[in-house]
Amino acid sequence: MPTSSSPEDSFLAALKSGLPSALPQFLGKQRWFGGKARTIRSVEVSDLVPFYSDTLCSYLILAQVKYASGPAETYHIPLVRAPHEPAQSSISSLLRVRAGSFPEEIVLKDALTDEQFLARLLEAMAQGVSLRGSRGQVRAVSTPALQSIWQPTQGPLTPSAMNAEQSNSSVIYERCLVLKIFRRLEEGLNPDLEIGSFLTKKTSFRNVPPLAGYLEYLNEERTTTALGMLQGYVANQGDAWQFTVKALAEYYAKTRQLGSLGANGIPHASLLALCGQATPDEATRRIGTYLDAAALLGRRTAELHVALASAPADPEFAPQQFSKSDRQAFAASAVQLLTFNFGLLRRLKDEMPDHTRQEADKVLKLEEIACRRIQLLAGMKSSAMVIRIHGDYHLGQVLFTGSDFVIIDFEGEPARPLEERRKKHSPLQDVAGMLRSFHYAAYAPLLQQGQADRSPPEELPALGNWAQYWQRWVSATFLKTYLEVSGNSIFIPKRREELTLLLDLYLLDKAVYELGYELNNRPSWVRIPLDGISQLLQGSV
Repeated sequence: MPTSSSPEDSFLAALKSGLPSALPQFLGKQRWFGGKARTIRSVEVSDLVPFYSDTLCSYLILAQVKYASGPAETYHIPLVRAPHEPAQSSISSLLRVRAGSFPEEIVLKDALTDEQFLARLLEAMAQGVSLRGSRGQVRAVSTPALQSIWQPTQGPLTPSAMNAEQSNSSVIYERCLVLKIFRRLEEGLNPDLEIGSFLTKKTSFRNVPPLAGYLEYLNEERTTTALGMLQGYVANQGDAWQFTVKALAEYYAKTRQLGSLGANGIPHASLLALCGQATPDEATRRIGTYLDAAALLGRRTAELHVALASAPADPEFAPQQFSKSDRQAFAASAVQLLTFNFGLLRRLKDEMPDHTRQEADKVLKLEEIACRRIQLLAGMKSSAMVIRIHGDYHLGQVLFTGSDFVIIDFEGEPARPLEERRKKHSPLQDVAGMLRSFHYAAYAPLLQQGQADRSPPEELPALGNWAQYWQRWVSATFLKTYLEVSGNSIFIPKRREELTLLLDLYLLDKAVYELGYELNNRPSWVRIPLDGISQLLQGSV
């Protein structure tokens, strides 16, 4: 004899049937949705996991978005029922669902805007709650670090959402904890969660936020997908980019008093050669205490890599040989990117201002040299191991505490597939990312100033000499300390020529990537990667 479904079952069925038609418009309004530039063909609800309390009805939605072209994506959408919202409201966090079998409109809102939901979610993680969906389950898990930071018996923590534009959503609990909700999902181990767990549990490296818990989804085949992670809050004064830009403002104020700097005043030796020299007193006076900060950041970067290479028995983190096939794959990918972005530069250069077009013409003549340089990697014998790395390392991925640096966001480049982001690489890739970030920081104030006050282009080269002076000595200080602290680590090439080639190629690949980004998104900044490519290929790095 068939059993009648409960009112709640009927509601869940209506919600699941109505969501696919309601979600496309809702998704288009969310800053974390990465498919805004693509045409949505359909949305399917992969699973709907109820999360109830005495006074709250909320749901963790896993939705697969299919597009008119290209691969589908799966998104994590926590929603809470909001029956008292006014019918005429058009708030972007609201979602209105109509289902033919349900007599009334279902009004929901983004659960991360609801304090009660966020407080209950934190409690669930502390208590190790499991929630059943129609096709799997969500597990809320805590680590021992959570108990040392907060326990439910201490009373609730007031949550507040962070407003930064990003592909994930983050919530701060009273400067004690930070919850990061992953929005675009991929099955498998999320590298941010995986590396955070490894560093917290298995190493003594403490310049990362401690992992306090996580939220994961297990489907019927027991395949895991990370939905979120909970970390200890790190008191900070902003990220290292903000700290650096502030230091540069003071530096440029000094240089205005010093007058112009001739090209002969810029160190033209390679960075590795500069690492073998003492920093001149003149550079120390001009740049000031930021050189100490660059050295400290080099130390923390090296300590991170030493920690990531410290578990030879763990197959996910054990160092391994930089194989010939991996070197060939990297070289092929780098040449492909260079060919594409140089082609884009060739097509767009005539639209550029005269001074930028001239620099573009010079760089385009170096294309063949660049390709030959990259191909050297394929035939090189490697003496260094590859390890797990940060993968998207720059000044914006480091917090400044006022006296130290804390490294965050180990997801890697978000556009790359998860398995690719989990691969092992030379840590010099991270080093190159930070060195390129110093270059950007040095020139960013000048470009912003030029846009704001329309400074004549002929004035920028004079200021650019001071920018290059700062960039060179700061980069050399960072790299020198990094290599000193890394010492004879297995991931540092034993031969000087191998170290030089690898560092140059990672810097070149990063600058070529930046070239494509700026051409597509911020053409007025394209001179920064052009300058970087020019320095590399003309032998001054």
